[in-house]
Amino acid sequence: MKKLFTSESVTEGHPDKVCDQISDGILDAVLEQDPMARCAIECSAAYDMLLIMGEVTTTAKVDYEAIAREIIENIGYNYGSFAFDKCKIMVAIHEQSPDIAMGVNSSLENKESEEKTEEDSLGAGDQGLMFGYACRETKELMPLPISLAHELAQRLAEVRENGTLSYLRPDGKTQVTVEYDGNRAIRIDTVVVSAQHDDTVTQEQLKEDIKNEVIDTVLPGRLVDENTKYYINPTGKFFVGGPEGDSGLTGRKIIVDTYGGRCPHGGGAFSGKDPTKVDRSATYMARYICKNMVKAGLADEIQLQVAYAIGVANPVSVLVNTFGTGKLSDEKLADIVVKEFDLRPYAIIKKLDLRRPIYHLTSAYGHFGKDYLPWEKLDKVDDLKLYVPEEDRKPYNRDRKPFDRDRKYGDKKPYGDKKFSYKDKKPYDREKKSYDREEKPFAKRKGTGDRTFRFAGRPDVGVWHSEDNK
Repeated sequence: MKKLFTSESVTEGHPDKVCDQISDGILDAVLEQDPMARCAIECSAAYDMLLIMGEVTTTAKVDYEAIAREIIENIGYNYGSFAFDKCKIMVAIHEQSPDIAMGVNSSLENKESEEKTEEDSLGAGDQGLMFGYACRETKELMPLPISLAHELAQRLAEVRENGTLSYLRPDGKTQVTVEYDGNRAIRIDTVVVSAQHDDTVTQEQLKEDIKNEVIDTVLPGRLVDENTKYYINPTGKFFVGGPEGDSGLTGRKIIVDTYGGRCPHGGGAFSGKDPTKVDRSATYMARYICKNMVKAGLADEIQLQVAYAIGVANPVSVLVNTFGTGKLSDEKLADIVVKEFDLRPYAIIKKLDLRRPIYHLTSAYGHFGKDYLPWEKLDKVDDLKLYVPEEDRKPYNRDRKPFDRDRKYGDKKPYGDKKFSYKDKKPYDREKKSYDREEKPFAKRKGTGDRTFRFAGRPDVGVWHSEDNK
């Protein structure tokens, strides 16, 4: 049976994503100095004002306003009412509630047991339910619609920054509708791109440029046909954008951040939260589990739900759904999850090494599908393969041809002859002794001092690094 499924993404200049990046940028700056800090930082942006609010318990000394202005500048807002050097910034930060801290600092299990363990030392930072997901639609085991939507949004940012389409401005949105025959993607039905621009370009020129320089370099040629529909700036002029045109709020793009609506969402946002918040850390762990189980061959598609009570280390429930693709029953797979993976907050943080300043990388273009992030590792595959029934194990095919990346683009090669993907890039080496900014494709903008924030989610152009905040 044929069906259509749609996912959307947004650029780093979208007002909600501006807030996400500032929240995670501040979080990274705090964790760089104090890995044990407790943070729940949110931002709200509107017209010419930014409010930074929330709870931070730390020994770190951080200039919240300076970090925010630097992120705003590097996103590209150096004009208008929300320009980095013109917008008004208010800070309303206080310490974490002692009532909440009491449950996180010592879990219920630790309080009630005579034998106290390190793994039981942390209780969940809140009650709630979290979901993980993986499927075989793409090489990164993500749904195809959200992967394509992210790539289109990233490409919009790239052609703006490298001068290919210099009239573009930071705000933008993308959307992709894929047609499926059963569970198999057979064609792209509809593409929507809305790109903010200045007043020097006509709508006709913009539509032609977006089609040629963005859409045609990203979409797989084999999935595009004469019936594929394109809507490029369908409302016409998109001159006023970002927080000047629409208010922004941290955590309001949680479907963009995850799987594009393919699986449920527990409702808890990620950005600005330290890893003791299971809204973030348990969702990352759930993705790690699902990806390794799919790669191991236990299912072609898997969805995992975990749920917690505040102050309690162990989850109150674990539920697996493989949508009929599992090699074992969903109940048995849930038992394997419990046996093979420690889902207590302390163990999650330790396993994924989450007390690090890595979160600005996640704050645009999705938290999943980026193989340089720790929850995307496939280091449990061999252990999980032992659970695959003998009759379902596939021998290694030594004659298998390697994947031809150019094939999926048809006759058009993205970026000329250069094979390029944001997912192939490595994050900035924080231990590197020297760093020549001019070696990077996007040089530091004037006025950013010794710090640099560049594009969240794109490690090829840098992450937070600050000598003067140490």
